[in-house]
Amino acid sequence: MKLPMDDLISELLKEVSPPYLANKDWEPGKPVYYSGPYWDNKELKVTLKSLLGGKWLPAGEEVSRFERKFSKKFNKKHSLMVNSGSSANLIMFSALKKRYGWQDGDEIIVSCVGFPTTIAPIVQCGLTPVFVDIDFSDLNWDVSQIEDKISLRTRGVISSPVLANPYNYDQILDICERNKIKLIADNCDALGSKWRGKYLTDHAIAASCSFYPAHHICTGEGGMVSSDDEELIRIARTLAWWGRDCYCVGAQNKLADGVCTKRFSKWIEKYDGIIDHKYVYTQMGYNLKPLDFQGAVGCVQIDKFEDIHQKRRTNKKLVQKHFEKIPGIRSVEELPHAEASWFGVPIICDSKDTKNRLTKHLEDNKVQTRNYFAGNLLMHPGYSHLDYYKNYPNSCKVLDLVFFVGCSPTITEPMIDYIGTVTSKFKK
Repeated sequence: MKLPMDDLISELLKEVSPPYLANKDWEPGKPVYYSGPYWDNKELKVTLKSLLGGKWLPAGEEVSRFERKFSKKFNKKHSLMVNSGSSANLIMFSALKKRYGWQDGDEIIVSCVGFPTTIAPIVQCGLTPVFVDIDFSDLNWDVSQIEDKISLRTRGVISSPVLANPYNYDQILDICERNKIKLIADNCDALGSKWRGKYLTDHAIAASCSFYPAHHICTGEGGMVSSDDEELIRIARTLAWWGRDCYCVGAQNKLADGVCTKRFSKWIEKYDGIIDHKYVYTQMGYNLKPLDFQGAVGCVQIDKFEDIHQKRRTNKKLVQKHFEKIPGIRSVEELPHAEASWFGVPIICDSKDTKNRLTKHLEDNKVQTRNYFAGNLLMHPGYSHLDYYKNYPNSCKVLDLVFFVGCSPTITEPMIDYIGTVTSKFKK
């Protein structure tokens, strides 16, 4: 007897449980991974249903539904899903440059510490990154340095709070307003973080997000660009979809004459004839589209977001307490008006030797650690030509003194207890 699709999938999932589900069946002696997909059978079921019975393999109706659901949840009018957070940053800067008429060499102010694809798209789009150092008290960029870096060619600042911990947003909003520059948000690590009760992205002209497995929402891979500016997202969609001018999404692609109602028309000035709008290219674009099942997974993950947010906040506090029992170790607290949706637990050591010995002790006991990403990116061969790394002394200390451990919702109370046991055995 042939089973209905839903019943077939349910029967399959009774027998199969993927090993990549983070910290599954954990017991002491097994690794405590710093993060991973906070999935259960709901995500697996919609994935299989989309692949086996869906109408689309590339981005289609499920991706379109996720874009709308994401926009509603995070207070943006328009969103575009792409294949990664790094692609989201590339498309975001490309679209901003086109939308606002920025010229090659125009400047974007950015921290020199963080993830490489916050900075790389600035350069790839012909813009110039202008760097500021970090404040070692909270590891975020030193906002007091920003105004001195503003020039006649400054077009915006890109904010990327460290491990999702908001700095004083009142200051950056004041700087942007007085100097008439754009606030741009790399929100890949900070989805859900708030300042004075509002999402950090509420204040930004555009925001990017990542759905990599370590991040708050996981769709396998994936990213999002969001904005209240409809034209900006239209340009971003064109750039992410080969540069084509057609703006039909999801089921709209099946309309015989398109949303514009004139799909087959005279679209190109230099061609005297009828052409299909789906093959009209107004930009030099990319192919950065996700797969449709990723949109289906995203819709399930959105429904879990408040649980994810609260578990990250709770886990951060519990893990931090264990580390702060070690002499010479501190973490970072959120400011009074902040509500951080913590990406990880920052650990700041009093010496390079302490950091090296502590991370080795943790890794030897199968507790995963991570660098504070690249540290000072200007030290790295791919970025050293952009500025002199020693101009940013606090940033130069990051690789010596800072690392982080996880606070993902995949980390359970027994794992946190185990982390406490491991840290208690570290000899300073």
